[in-house]
Amino acid sequence: MTVSTTATGRACQGTIYLSFDTGSQSQAELIAQTLARHRIKATFFLANEKTFNGDYSLDPAWATYWKQLQQDGHAFGSHTFDHVYFLRDLPEGRVEVKPQFGAQAGKKLVWSTQQYCAELARVDQRFKQLTGVQLDPLWRAPGGKLSPQLEKAVLSCGYRHVGWSPAGFSGDELPSESWSNPALLKRALDGLKDGDIFMAHLGIWSRKTAWAPENLEPLIQGLEQKGFCFATLREHPLYSVKKHP
Repeated sequence: MTVSTTATGRACQGTIYLSFDTGSQSQAELIAQTLARHRIKATFFLANEKTFNGDYSLDPAWATYWKQLQQDGHAFGSHTFDHVYFLRDLPEGRVEVKPQFGAQAGKKLVWSTQQYCAELARVDQRFKQLTGVQLDPLWRAPGGKLSPQLEKAVLSCGYRHVGWSPAGFSGDELPSESWSNPALLKRALDGLKDGDIFMAHLGIWSRKTAWAPENLEPLIQGLEQKGFCFATLREHPLYSVKKHP
């Protein structure tokens, strides 16, 4: 799971896979700039979420942002177009879901496998409109909520599900009053190991003290000092699959 050397030229002691889900997008530019400065490639999971600008993260106004990340060599997966939460399995392979955004926001819906796969593909279609390229065949369920039945069903549509490692939970959704940024940073640096997938968001509405401005740079520096390298999930042995034809 390693590449040859760290950014400082030392031999890698392991590889960490940074990943970011869309959100309020309030930290999107900071995260992109930080990754570029450290020459790190990450994986982004996209949904069409409401942003701090009042628009949505897959609107044309965000095309330049996504194009630049694509040109910088990052990888991209689907997070469902309307940030659709899985609720439970139903008979005959159906699932109950609840979109957070879109025309059906807040409603409980019953979907077939084909409908769920079509929801994932909506992101792929929009991303290609914005950037000219397709997503990697990866997806992440909003909230990390899914079932073995759903994961298997969606695999038949060509998408592999990607969660995150226990130590890779950034905690950027937790209340900052009870989970300070220094505490979250220490937990990550102490716990992350070779092959772990780290997850954070491009901005969270609920947390009063944003995670990224205080923690992303020290996290990267701390991991680099430990000899870790970074890669996209395209290089992960479980997810190194070709893009959709």
